[in-house]
Amino acid sequence: MGEQRAARWYFGGMASCGAACFTHPLDLLKVHLQTQQVARLSGGQMALEIVKKQGFLALYNGLSASLLRQLTYSTTRFAIYEVMKQQMADANNAVPFYKRVLMAGFAGACGGFVGTPGDMINVRMQNDIKLPADQKRNYKHALDGVIRVVREEGVPRLFRGASTATFRAVLMTIGQLSFYDQIKGFLLTTPYFSDNLICHFTCSLAAGAIATTMTQPVDVIKTRAMNAGPGEFRGLWHIITYTGKMGPGGFFKGYVPAFVRLGPHTIITFIFFEQLRKNFGILKQPTA
Repeated sequence: MGEQRAARWYFGGMASCGAACFTHPLDLLKVHLQTQQVARLSGGQMALEIVKKQGFLALYNGLSASLLRQLTYSTTRFAIYEVMKQQMADANNAVPFYKRVLMAGFAGACGGFVGTPGDMINVRMQNDIKLPADQKRNYKHALDGVIRVVREEGVPRLFRGASTATFRAVLMTIGQLSFYDQIKGFLLTTPYFSDNLICHFTCSLAAGAIATTMTQPVDVIKTRAMNAGPGEFRGLWHIITYTGKMGPGGFFKGYVPAFVRLGPHTIITFIFFEQLRKNFGILKQPTA
C-alpha cells in the first residue's frame, strides 16, 4: 500500500478560498434571488440584468467578503474537524459515522459563529447592486465593511443572524464533511473506485446535494436576517412568518441556484483539499 498523508489544519481554508474564486458569481445570484420578495426573474435573467446594468465584474461584487468568510468560517470548521478526526481515528484510520456527525456538528457551530461577520458583509456587498443609489452601502472591501459596521451600527451588529448562521453551518458541515468521508469510505471498499479524482468528484457531488437540501430553508432565513435594515424585522419568528407568506416554496427560494453554486463549490473545495493532502499533507507512519 502506498504512503498515506493526513491533511494539515489549514488546508480546508485554502481549498475553500480557491473554490470561492470560481463560484462567487453563483453565490451572488443566489443572494439576489433569495432577497427579492416577488418572484420575477430567473437565475439566468438576473445574471443578464446585472451584467447589462453594471458590467461583467459586477458578478464578483463582494469577492473580498467571500474570501474573508472562507478564511474564518471554512478554516475553522475544517481545522477542528480534521484535527479531531485524526486524533479519534483507530489503527485503520476509521472513525464511526455517528462520531463524524458529532465532530462535524461541533466544528460547524464554531465555524458558523466565527464566520458570521464575514458572512454578513458578504451578503450586504452582493446585494448592494440592486439597492437605490441613496440606500447603497458602498463598502470598498470586506475590511472596510467590518470597520464601518462597527463604527455606524456597533459590534453586536456584526453578529446579527449568528444563531441562524451557526445552525446552518452545523447542517452544512455535517452534510459536506461527514457525508463526504462516509461516502468516500464506502466507495473505496468497492472494486470500482480508488483514491483518485473520479472518487473525489463523485463523493463531493453527493455531499453537495445533501448539504444543499439540509441547509436551504435556514439559508433563506439567514440571508434575510443579515440583509435586513434596522427595525425591519422584530425577530427570528417574524422573518419566518414573513417568508412563510409565500408558501412552503418560500423557504426553498433560490434552491436551484443554491445547488448550482454549492455543488461546484463543494466539488472544487474537496478536489483542491485532496490535492493539498496528497501532495503536501503530513506523512503518516504505515501500520503493521
